[in-house]
Amino acid sequence: MKLGMVGLPNVGKSTLFNALTNAGAESANYPFCTIEPNVGVVSVPDERLDKLAEMYKPEKFTPAMLEFVDIAGLVKGASNGEGLGNKFLANIREVDAIIHVVRCFENDNIVHVDGSIGAKRDIETINLELIFSDIEILGRRIDREKKLAKGDKSLQKEIDFLEKLMAHLEEGRSARSFDFSEDEAEIIKSTPLLSNKPVIYAANLSEDDFRNNYEENEQYKAVKAIAEEENSAVLPICAQIEADIADMDAEEKELFLSDLNLTESGLSRIIKTGYSLLGLISFLTAGPQEVRAWTITKGTKAPQAAGKIHTDFEKGFIRAEVVSFDDLVSCGGMTGAKEKGLVRLEGKDYVMQDGDVVLFRFNV
Repeated sequence: MKLGMVGLPNVGKSTLFNALTNAGAESANYPFCTIEPNVGVVSVPDERLDKLAEMYKPEKFTPAMLEFVDIAGLVKGASNGEGLGNKFLANIREVDAIIHVVRCFENDNIVHVDGSIGAKRDIETINLELIFSDIEILGRRIDREKKLAKGDKSLQKEIDFLEKLMAHLEEGRSARSFDFSEDEAEIIKSTPLLSNKPVIYAANLSEDDFRNNYEENEQYKAVKAIAEEENSAVLPICAQIEADIADMDAEEKELFLSDLNLTESGLSRIIKTGYSLLGLISFLTAGPQEVRAWTITKGTKAPQAAGKIHTDFEKGFIRAEVVSFDDLVSCGGMTGAKEKGLVRLEGKDYVMQDGDVVLFRFNV
């Protein structure tokens, strides 16, 4: 999973990126501090994997990985190449989902590119630049389809849909807020629109607001309303707190989070939200050689999941020996689970479930 972190200059984006990845991206109080996108790769925390490692004492431990990309701050006119606009748009095309960091705190010592904070305005600034880019791309597709339709009248239905979507964008509304039918979603797949990418709005709050009642913060309310309108996710977070805990050991971090009435860090919360937004789950493989988590899309069938490990596994798929993580742990291992009849033999039509521990049988 690849998440792109975006936001106007000086909203706390690079501070949050540094805290989440410990990648040491430069952070300073002026626009365009981040020019080339900084990239940080982090392991996905998974207590199930930790438990399997305790059980099997494997030679190798391989968690799922997540890539964060800290993309340069954007200003009005980016879709026309203003500021670092072209670079911004190119970088954002490559990510699976967007973490849009929105400033929800006052601080006279940290300049705002527009002179004052305004979460709704800031979100609209970035969303409109993505929409303007999409309008240009969609317009080119509509022109192509109309030329083709002169010899193929069956394309008219597709053109009608594209024009309906274009009207939606021209109203200043993101593609992700459009109510696609299954057929329409399939049609637009070949034209990846920036404003259709899943978004997590990271509402960056002051430490005081985050510790106390952030639900009453007017800027947070504005972010939440926009997220609800377009079916996006919103995550209250304090970049400064995340920076403070980034270098703590596990015990210190747990105590600090407990003091905030939290059970997990911002990184864990972002990962869980990202998995949910993108419809991702993990299956696990376990043995003395390696304990590993594999990320797949919900609805993936067993042969395609096997193909994640190696293409030969999918080509020569015979069956999958599957046990739920909870059953495996309660039985003390695969042998105990088999004795209790909890290991299932599944065929090509089996739909993988989150937390399945699997051994694939194949023949090539």
